[in-house]
Amino acid sequence: MLKYTMKKYCAEGSKFNQIIIASLMVLPAFSYGTAVGWISPMGSVLMSSGSPSSEPVHPTTISWMASVVYIVGTPAVFLFGYLVDNFGRKTALMLASLAMAVCWSLKLYSTETWALITARAMVGLGVSGAYVVTPLYIKEISEDSIRGTLGSLVVLSQNLGNLVAYVMGEYLSYHTMLWACLAVPILHLVTFTTMPETPSYLLKIGKVEEARDALAWLRCRDSSEPEVTSEMQTLVLELEQTKSGQLAKTLKSLISDRSTSRAFRITLTVILARELCGCVAVLHYASLIFNKASGGQWVLSPNQQASVLGLVQIVGSFTASLLVERTGRKPLLGSTCFVSGIALTTLGAWFYVNGGADMSGGAGGSSWIPMAALCLCIYCDAAGLQPVPFVIMTEMFSFQIRGTVTAILIAFTCVLVSVELRMFQPIEASMGLYFVFWIFAAVCLVSTIYIALVVPETKMRSIDEIYAEIGGKSKKTKEKDCEADVTKL
Repeated sequence: MLKYTMKKYCAEGSKFNQIIIASLMVLPAFSYGTAVGWISPMGSVLMSSGSPSSEPVHPTTISWMASVVYIVGTPAVFLFGYLVDNFGRKTALMLASLAMAVCWSLKLYSTETWALITARAMVGLGVSGAYVVTPLYIKEISEDSIRGTLGSLVVLSQNLGNLVAYVMGEYLSYHTMLWACLAVPILHLVTFTTMPETPSYLLKIGKVEEARDALAWLRCRDSSEPEVTSEMQTLVLELEQTKSGQLAKTLKSLISDRSTSRAFRITLTVILARELCGCVAVLHYASLIFNKASGGQWVLSPNQQASVLGLVQIVGSFTASLLVERTGRKPLLGSTCFVSGIALTTLGAWFYVNGGADMSGGAGGSSWIPMAALCLCIYCDAAGLQPVPFVIMTEMFSFQIRGTVTAILIAFTCVLVSVELRMFQPIEASMGLYFVFWIFAAVCLVSTIYIALVVPETKMRSIDEIYAEIGGKSKKTKEKDCEADVTKL
């Protein structure tokens, strides 16, 4: 098999196999990124007179295509939470890729409204699987020294998928682009069958020897080596600490425990700011926005401008990985939220001055302003607003409840995004783009104040220290409670 073949080519104790499997497991996130980017160039194509459909697709259908992803994604989060615990991480991740394959296949099969909306609904399954399973998979297969780097591949691969979709949308035909997008989940389904299940899950279902073999392969070591035995013992201890029934305990603590409840409210508000800052809508409707902004006056086409936006997003993702450990979570989140608010305010003002609610074209030489403002907004999103809330989330909750909190928050974001994308075009049509962008700007600026006054710094701090700052139990009280719990055991 492939896993044994690769073992011959990696040095003992190397991280080669971990990097290989992590690179393969983020392909569903990449495929989701292409789905997000696809609707920007191809939404315009479907609504045009040259539509591959029998007649131009109505803008309302495009709105439903954008929002149905997250309507389906909300319950799908909990579905994949069940699948990942009862059928394995590997099986759940491959189901996410299968959903993406069905999405692209349906679009190739038909351009009827039912097929387009059903295909986009399958993306909801894909994104839920990618974001529920992949972080857990990476945690369970990687060493501490590279876990953060491998974890950053998830957002980076999604952003890279956005960029690739923008570029393909400019140079490929409708059906050619669909075939190219279909190749990604097919590649993942074919190659990932040779990858191992995580050692933690194999231990959970009682396959101890298979878990040892999988761990040895991941570490490029022999299964009899003491390093493998020592790590196996650690995994057994972790398994004992995370028995079933955790969901009920987590929900109870989120309501009754003062510290956990406050931490949850803060995290929920930060996630709210991230999802309502407007960047998701901009990525979905980039070509539409640039078309209205330029009025055909720019050298670059709307799709090419959207590609620039995708490139800026990639640069922002790299910036986040460089700055998040240097500046701290709170300064990076607050500064990017504030700058994004200023950029969106400027963007709204430009659309207000150059057309109001009936925006029909650019303003000649000043059409560089919306391009610059959107690039700045997307850069801030990728550099802080997108990754930092999830870093804060993992640092504000204990290992025992982190998974359940993550599922709840991802479901919450799916609801927000579905409403945002469904309402974007109707509000834009009735009030104008300037009004939409000013709403996004207001969210950013109000959130900046909230971050400055309420959100704690979590970098290099224990949960006790964080909870003491936000007004929960003091560290000393928490220590006494922990000692009491240990005594009971």
